[in-house]
Amino acid sequence: MSFQTEYEFELPRGYVDQNGEVHKKGVMRLATAADEIMPLRDPRVQQNPGYLTIILLSRVVTKLGTLQAINNRVIENLFTIDMAFLQDLYQRINMQDIPAYKVVCPHCQKEFDLPLDFLEK
Repeated sequence: MSFQTEYEFELPRGYVDQNGEVHKKGVMRLATAADEIMPLRDPRVQQNPGYLTIILLSRVVTKLGTLQAINNRVIENLFTIDMAFLQDLYQRINMQDIPAYKVVCPHCQKEFDLPLDFLEK
């Protein structure tokens, strides 16, 4: 069993580049300690803590469509729904806990926790 460090995704709307091309499919890698610490030194983050997400995502999104590079400008220009999607994906792949929901078996009426791992293939 190999350790997965990269996760493919497809944005709900997609990033529209300067030529009008839409980029939806991409790859996000697991974050490192440096990914979370280094942006804290950035003056933009010190002036506006909300900018941390922009820098963090620009570090961990490694591919998006046919773009040559992912930088702060790309992440800044994502649609709100795509930004929320990437933030959610970041949380899910970097946190150990998989959400679980209490369900009841329709046959035996026994209650149990059902893990919902949306990344499992």
